[in-house]
Amino acid sequence: MSIHMLKQITENLYIFSDSCNVYMIRCGSAAILVDFGSGSVLDALAEIGIKNVVAILMTHHHRDQGQGLPRAVDAGIPIWVPQTEQDYFAHVDTHWQARPIYNNYDNRQDRFSLLESVPVAGLLLDYATLEFVGHSLTVLPTPGHTNGSITLLAEIDGVRCAFSGDLIYGPGKIWSLAATQWSYNGAEGVAASIPSLVSLKAQQPDRLLPSHGSVMDDPGTAIDLLVTRLWQLLQDRGQNPRLFRFLETPYEAIPPHMLWNRTSMANSYVLLSATGHALIFDYGYDFITGVAPGTDRASRRPWLYTLPRLKETWGVTQIDAVILTHYHDDHVAGCNLIRRVEGAEVWAAKNFADILENPARYDLPCLWYDPILVDRSLVLDQPIQWQEYTLTPYALPGHTRYAVGIMLEVDGQRVLVSGDQYQGGDGLEWNYVYNNRFDLDDYNRSAALYRTLAPDLILTGHWEPFFVKPDYFDDLDRRGTDLAQRHRDLLPLDEFDLRGEERAAYIHPYQITARPGDEVPVSVSVTNPFTDSLETTVTLIASSAWSIEPAVQRLSLPARGYGEAVFTLKLPQSTPPARRARIAAEVTFGERRMGQIAEALVTVQDNSDHNTT
Repeated sequence: MSIHMLKQITENLYIFSDSCNVYMIRCGSAAILVDFGSGSVLDALAEIGIKNVVAILMTHHHRDQGQGLPRAVDAGIPIWVPQTEQDYFAHVDTHWQARPIYNNYDNRQDRFSLLESVPVAGLLLDYATLEFVGHSLTVLPTPGHTNGSITLLAEIDGVRCAFSGDLIYGPGKIWSLAATQWSYNGAEGVAASIPSLVSLKAQQPDRLLPSHGSVMDDPGTAIDLLVTRLWQLLQDRGQNPRLFRFLETPYEAIPPHMLWNRTSMANSYVLLSATGHALIFDYGYDFITGVAPGTDRASRRPWLYTLPRLKETWGVTQIDAVILTHYHDDHVAGCNLIRRVEGAEVWAAKNFADILENPARYDLPCLWYDPILVDRSLVLDQPIQWQEYTLTPYALPGHTRYAVGIMLEVDGQRVLVSGDQYQGGDGLEWNYVYNNRFDLDDYNRSAALYRTLAPDLILTGHWEPFFVKPDYFDDLDRRGTDLAQRHRDLLPLDEFDLRGEERAAYIHPYQITARPGDEVPVSVSVTNPFTDSLETTVTLIASSAWSIEPAVQRLSLPARGYGEAVFTLKLPQSTPPARRARIAAEVTFGERRMGQIAEALVTVQDNSDHNTT
């Protein structure tokens, strides 16, 4: 490739025209590259004295940005990628095999991705600052063109530069509108682009360096024109009408010292102390502008968008902790991010703390992709003190067995933070999910708890906060009784009673990662659903090439009783790599053979593979 394709912008900054703009930041004879295109840039570097490329930093996963990355691998150049899009680089085959093609309503351009995996040297974590060959680069989350897109901010030769990927093409223009339509007929990426552009402008860059288009030396004007045009498009489509109102005022005071974040997918609430400290109840997806189809990692991205406004408007100087009502991703997705960036701790009740820390052990809906460290494990029914407030967590099964309601007094009001227990504007509609481990009397229990606690104000997970009406507790009692009776009428509980549970056995851990030669402990928890005490036989079923000890476990279970069978799964040294191989638990209660009623997944890695399931 001709050296003429490599043009100097400033003393240590170059642009190479390829399938995308590839930017080179120089430090003596070493350099870093922002995006990579076809890889032809490597042919031009020696002629300007570059001997070593220390890293390639990708702004997003699209193939025009990185189709040449296998060449970088051959050259031994480390590749750094956006955290949200890591699977599009490191697990490409898994992505392509899992991606729906028929009956597909997912319009994200996630098939405009690499054809083969490349090793990932590091993750570009949102808001993190990294050092490469004397240059500091800060990662700014800027979803829009893709959900996981980033902008890299750096000062180069005295100029504050923003490597903005495909967020902006030129003044008032973007490279692709099709890329911004993530769902079948939505404009999620358009709506996401606007706050991304606003936050980028707030960084006061001197120069925008896009992946496609020309370098812009008047970022403010270029961004303002694009925001105006994108907003016009959204208005024409009738979507996100409150976007700018939420940009300006994301929080609303319920009582004066309890704020409701109106922009999040699942409601977050902020408890304000007179000291300037804050405690957040649940923290999932802040400033949601639309939900991408699918549930892969790249479809869900937390960020900290409203926190600067929280600090500026409400005088918050320190976020001490996030306290959680339950483990679902829309309530916890941002926990690791807010801990890393803000230093906030994570507090969770003992009845679901282990789910957060060890999600692979569980077969439950809505698990977050990564473990979340619990800094403080809360004992049920035991008050805790934070600043001038006393908070008490209470077991609140129904929506999920693994949930709490948190009671406190704020500004003279008795407040219950209730998560997702009830739904609807009146706070009466059931919100049960059987796979969340439901018991048919859960809503009788929660009705009794609500009456005992007698809150004045209830803060819900997805609906507007509401003040309790005089007959509310009576309505909860009635509806709880009705729900339990509906189940008793429909289910053969006199003969087979799982109390609304989906099944009688579960394998732990549900996702197992092992290597050839490993011995893995596996337990099977079993509930006897019958009215008789029964000798129960549990057999763990696996590949014939694997061994299991003991072959069979026998449990003496009382009627409706519970027990646990423990096995050791042994993988021979010759075991080939596998992804999500299946094992099952076959259960027989007395003479009643139930079959293979529980399963788990085993991923076998070779000794050079350090990735998890």
